[in-house]
Amino acid sequence: MKKSTKRLLGGLVLAAGAFGAGSALLKKKKVERKQKRLLKNRPSVWARPGMNVTFRAEVMPGRETHERTFRIKEFLPSGRVLLQGVAGEHAEKEFEPPQ
Repeated sequence: MKKSTKRLLGGLVLAAGAFGAGSALLKKKKVERKQKRLLKNRPSVWARPGMNVTFRAEVMPGRETHERTFRIKEFLPSGRVLLQGVAGEHAEKEFEPPQ
């Protein structure tokens, strides 16, 4: 094989490798952007249905911990919750931090 043919084939192989690496890098970035967008749009999940939450003592003064504990019935898209046995929507800041 002539020297010029070897150089041409070597150049083609090098170009094909660079193209493959570049396309893999672009695909990886696209996947990362998609995952980031999905995580950004996901609502905060500080509570889940069926989970027990306890109101802060300042919200319900004079009651023991077991009297201030309720089960979550539904988690709303706004980040608020509906509780079993308590009327209305309630925000995360009304409750003690989970332990």
